[in-house]
Amino acid sequence: MSRSNTRARRAQWKATAPTLVKTMENGRVTYSLPHQAKVVTDSAGTELFLEYKGRKVADA
Repeated sequence: MSRSNTRARRAQWKATAPTLVKTMENGRVTYSLPHQAKVVTDSAGTELFLEYKGRKVADA
């Protein structure tokens, strides 16, 4: 394949921005990736555990 054809093909590669989910946590708005466990922290910022769909899934 020629260099120009290769570069023309590669020019079609695009990165898409991830879709984020907006949630309210401790009165603050946070954005996170869907279908991914999130870290639950206390008011001091200490990581407590991982949560997915409102359930505790692992200790942090």
